[in-house]
Amino acid sequence: MTIESTIIEMAKSAKSASRMMAKASMDQKNKTLDYIAQQLQEKADWIQEENKKDLAYARDKGLSNAMIDRLTISQKVLDSMVQGLKEVIQLPDPVGAMSETRVRPNGLRVAKMRIPLGVIGIIYESRPNVTIDAAALCLKTGNAIILRGGSEALHSNLALASIISQALSDTGLPKTAVQIVPMRDREAILTLLAQEESIDLIIPRGGEGLIRFVVDHSRITVLKHYKGVCHVYVDDSADLSMAEEISFNAKVHRPGVCNAMETLLVHQSVADAFLPAMSNRFKTEGVELRGCPKTCSILPHAIPAVESDWPEEYLDLILSIKIVDSMEEAMNHIAQYGSNHTETIVTSDYDRAHQFLREVDSSVVLVNASTRFNDGGQLGLGAEIGISTTKLHAFGPMGLEELTATKFVVLGNGQVRV
Repeated sequence: MTIESTIIEMAKSAKSASRMMAKASMDQKNKTLDYIAQQLQEKADWIQEENKKDLAYARDKGLSNAMIDRLTISQKVLDSMVQGLKEVIQLPDPVGAMSETRVRPNGLRVAKMRIPLGVIGIIYESRPNVTIDAAALCLKTGNAIILRGGSEALHSNLALASIISQALSDTGLPKTAVQIVPMRDREAILTLLAQEESIDLIIPRGGEGLIRFVVDHSRITVLKHYKGVCHVYVDDSADLSMAEEISFNAKVHRPGVCNAMETLLVHQSVADAFLPAMSNRFKTEGVELRGCPKTCSILPHAIPAVESDWPEEYLDLILSIKIVDSMEEAMNHIAQYGSNHTETIVTSDYDRAHQFLREVDSSVVLVNASTRFNDGGQLGLGAEIGISTTKLHAFGPMGLEELTATKFVVLGNGQVRV
């Protein structure tokens, strides 16, 4: 079969499987997830041997150490996959859940029922753990899924997919509910993105270049975020010790991820007291600071920021700092340069906290907590399939509920329209 015919057949079989998955019971789905967790533990050595083939391929291709680190399936990564599956098992099944019923004047009872989306295509880079997380969430919500991982992770993903396929077969669910694109060619992605009659949603996970490629070529609705330009705003009423801990964690904990802080906004009335100590903390971790003129007057070692710094997603130990005159100026800066991803205010002022929550237009807005909490697991979703900074139909980390839609259900007793 050609690449095109292979992908078309995968999409059609996924569509057929999605109808069976929509009828699966919660017990059947949970048994499948439990089987996958058991097999990950029992076949750990084999999975890691397959992963070594990918690591060798990645080194031959000259991939960075950071990419190789994301690609590696260590025992810790395997344990995390298993734990994620167990957490998803414990979560309530959203499929079939009903909203509050409204009774119309003619006696019709109207409600909404949660239903699966259908077939989801996910295109992602490196991390093989995404294969398990995405499959688990889609299976729990009665969806079928086609996964196209990075070319560098092909052996790892095929190994994981074989375990999932066996679990589906053993629990009486269709094996084609979870499929891995079995080739590295980019033609496979282009064909996948054209299957609008079979695939209901595309979710890209990776760098901005990958996401823009998917958006530019897809005929199917795409849920996405291009980048994470995340802010921490330190208000004039902030507990500065708390602000220091939050800012340090938001930047340094994992600087290469989308929920890391890229810009620190500081109220001018606390800048002299806050920034020198904060700068010393950052210096110990090798963080390069780029500041506005007011920042540079307080921190002479800071590099003067230029216009291109404010919308930049560094994904590195680099931080932009701007001193603002008010919370309104901070919110205006976020509106102009942010990416609708994650923003935090550090404040002890109740009214300002709630104004910030109401007015800042990002997928997760926090008060007195690190931006690093924009994560499905951290927010109680068990796992996530991605983070959306669009609003149709999800905004923020996508867990079980975000992988469903609603349909109206109407109960009558003979009513006719007049």
